Amino acid sequence: MVQAIDTTEKLVTIQVDDRNVEYDYADLNEVALAWSISIHKSQGSEYPVVIMPVSMSHYIMLSRNLIYTGLTRAKQLAIIVGSTKAIGIAVNQWNQKQRYTRLVERLG
Repeated sequence: MVQAIDTTEKLVTIQVDDRNVEYDYADLNEVALAWSISIHKSQGSEYPVVIMPVSMSHYIMLSRNLIYTGLTRAKQLAIIVGSTKAIGIAVNQWNQKQRYTRLVERLG
């Protein structure tokens, strides 16, 4: 939670657990609002608890690998919230599309 913003010193004080941490404006890119972080942005990170909404409103994004990535971000607890239909579509969606990245040529 943001505790203070000092526009003169260009510092933001954020409460993390039971302590306050000061961030320089230039370092604010190190802060991610947990309630708004996407699965794509969370890749490579872990969180104590992950609550993952799965809905039909963006059905084109429903895929098994997206569910896997979201669930594996949780260190202690993962909660999926959504319709059974949306979860079923995501779990049964196996993306076998060939990707044309030209990675081999770029590495060579």
